[in-house]
Amino acid sequence: MRFSDSFLDEIRARLPVSAVVGTRVTWDKKKTNTSRGDYWACCPFHGEKTPSFHADDRKGRYHCFGCGVSGDHFRFLTELDGMSFPEAVERVADMAGVPMPARDPQAEQREKERASLTEVMEIATRFFQEKLQAADGAKARAYLRDRGITSVTQQTFRLGYAPDSRNALKEHLASKGIGKDQMEACGLTVFENLPVSYDRFRDRIMFPIEDSRGRVIAFGGRAMSADIPAKYMNSPETELFHKSNVLYNFARARKTLGRDETVIAVEGYMDVIGIAQAGFEHAVAPLGTALTENQLELLWRMTKEPMLCFDGDQAGMRAAFRAAELALPMIAPGRTLRFVIMPEGKDPDDVVRDGGPEAFQALIKEARSLADMLWLRETSGGVFDTPERRADLEQRLRKLTSTIRDESVRFHYSQEMRERAQAFFGARRDTRGQGRANDNRGYGGKGQQGAGRLAISDRLAHSALVRSAGPVMPLREATIVVTLANHAALLDAYFDQAAALDIEHPDLRQLLAALLDIAAHGEPHGPAEVKAGFEARGLAEVWEKALTLVRGAHQWPALPEAAPEDAREAFIQVLHLQRSAGFLHKELKAAEQALATDPTEENYRRLVEIQAHIRDAQSTEALIEGFGVTSGRAARG
Repeated sequence: MRFSDSFLDEIRARLPVSAVVGTRVTWDKKKTNTSRGDYWACCPFHGEKTPSFHADDRKGRYHCFGCGVSGDHFRFLTELDGMSFPEAVERVADMAGVPMPARDPQAEQREKERASLTEVMEIATRFFQEKLQAADGAKARAYLRDRGITSVTQQTFRLGYAPDSRNALKEHLASKGIGKDQMEACGLTVFENLPVSYDRFRDRIMFPIEDSRGRVIAFGGRAMSADIPAKYMNSPETELFHKSNVLYNFARARKTLGRDETVIAVEGYMDVIGIAQAGFEHAVAPLGTALTENQLELLWRMTKEPMLCFDGDQAGMRAAFRAAELALPMIAPGRTLRFVIMPEGKDPDDVVRDGGPEAFQALIKEARSLADMLWLRETSGGVFDTPERRADLEQRLRKLTSTIRDESVRFHYSQEMRERAQAFFGARRDTRGQGRANDNRGYGGKGQQGAGRLAISDRLAHSALVRSAGPVMPLREATIVVTLANHAALLDAYFDQAAALDIEHPDLRQLLAALLDIAAHGEPHGPAEVKAGFEARGLAEVWEKALTLVRGAHQWPALPEAAPEDAREAFIQVLHLQRSAGFLHKELKAAEQALATDPTEENYRRLVEIQAHIRDAQSTEALIEGFGVTSGRAARG
């Protein structure tokens, strides 16, 4: 039985390759990173003691770096278990919950017709490529050169040019024996209500659009003439092309995506090509419309946390907010979005041309989380000076989070938004009082020149409000490191989370790095072994300092004598506090920068709000109430 490509693609999309391979291997806990869809094991095809067999859910492939075997879901079963291909398809389809198709002669005929249409699209692609390099394409080549697109990049993306002619492509295809019906079925000619069809694309730079297997299924065209109303035009919907299910450059981005990289979704063809040429090859774009659910699923097939780039103007922010709301019901553990906001008036291609790859990388490092974007949407520009307005915000936040389908993620989002709202309202009440007390301190009241501006004094500039944290060892960070060092089970269970932590204090960073190194190399990591490991690395004094701090603060769950249940509960709490603090300090840094570059009263108040939020968070840092019962300590009254 022959299976259609679309049926096989549906199975691959629904079931990660690790689910098939995982039935026959045991994943290595140290090397495997489930959040990235990155799995390692000892190869089932040849005997080995160290894991060199790799399964990549983003690419839907496996590969052994020892013996060289590679393939997809079906090949794994045919080569390892000796199944026939139909048997392997049936097994994987059952695992994916996809019903097997009944034999359909008409469907098989349509599949043959689709194959013939992709051949037509390939011929058209080569025609456009040749015209770009011919005399007809001189103007198009000059445009690409002015945009900084090299000839190598043009060839990589197979860019072309459609001549300013009603029949050039049509006559070329006819000379190859391609009939009128096939041209029309591919969307290459316009024929509705016309006696004679003509070429759809004329005097345009052509961007071939490929499916997930790298076959050309459609075109995008950019007009060379400024008089054309539609600067960009895509192929119409055809048997091959459904634009809501396709991302430009998907196949190439998936192939080049590295283990530690994430896919970047930008707005258009030239953005993809421009940043790919600058080294960001894992870039894709929707096709002139807002992102769809199907396109989000494609992004998540490649990576767990794709990044979406939007312009910093009002239209761009509205598009970002729409994407955030669309994605919210679909998020799941380890599956979310991050948002990169461009400087106003610039797109990614502009950024890399003006500032180089470093400028774009800097924006990526400042990417905002999905939770940040939703919070920003609901609070930006709002006034919450009455109980009714605050209640309205809370109601809108509850309604948003209720749309999340995954129960665990929904719980954590509800908790996150509730905590943000409580801290936000408390901070705003504080700043209202401060604002009244400071009305005469030079902020610039009504009627004054420069109203609304804030003249920053030397005293304010050097105050604790805008100063970086001192060198004192933070208790929370010390508690995290000491807990992991004294409780090997927690280090094993939370290894990935610990590796991703942003520890600010340099000595504690060294301790955590040494601890992770000990665990990653499979060394014994009980309290005594960890202490010896610290001593061997010259960190004994630092370790004693951290341990003394934690003991002096009565953080008993971090110590080795604490019961595992108590240690785990307290660790989860302090881990949550650390992550929340990381978010707040990022917000504080942004507020400080905003105040330095634009010293308005609004930016000053925002800084005060965030500072108050940090103080509130610090005041709630305590052990879980009732700790110690399991450890034999008296419960608190």
